Amino acid sequence: MTTDELDIISRMRGEVYGHKVPTGENLFLVWGYPTAIFLLVEFVALLLWQENWCEWIWLGIPLVGAPLMIHFLRKDYDRTGNRSLDAKVILYMWVFVGFVSCLGGTTMGFAGVFEMLYCTFQGILIGFGCFLTGVILRFHPKTVCGIVGTALSFVSLFFQGDLWPWQLLITAIVTVITLIIPGHMFKKYVKNYGV
Repeated sequence: MTTDELDIISRMRGEVYGHKVPTGENLFLVWGYPTAIFLLVEFVALLLWQENWCEWIWLGIPLVGAPLMIHFLRKDYDRTGNRSLDAKVILYMWVFVGFVSCLGGTTMGFAGVFEMLYCTFQGILIGFGCFLTGVILRFHPKTVCGIVGTALSFVSLFFQGDLWPWQLLITAIVTVITLIIPGHMFKKYVKNYGV
């Protein structure tokens, strides 16, 4: 073999080893922390002031989460240079979950049923997304957390009327169970095993 051929083989080998599968290990945390924090702020604001404007604090979630998501997706893509089918499916599913959650919250707010259904609706969406992500990635802690979070979401239906702000607290807990805890576990898994 000539020197040029060996150089080409060496470069190709380096590129193959340098390209890792994009994991998106930060995305659960990118959405988990803003969601939990804004829901807790809304919960406290409603308990303190009980004003209608407090019900719109949740809109801060996409305003903080979307730019962070774009940043980490670009960083992940730059690191790997590719996107697997699984990564694309998971990404599109979560974009859809976020879109439906925002559209559902806005529509329910104007329709006057926000207090009755939104927190349960959001908890089920997040729990199902966590479950499906765990199934696709074959990461069982996410699957289990998705099931537990979805089941816990139905508890919020028992808090109606004057007790409805407590739904926000339950949904924040669901967010911790379905996004933050499995997010940290998956990030540690990716770090330890170099997925």
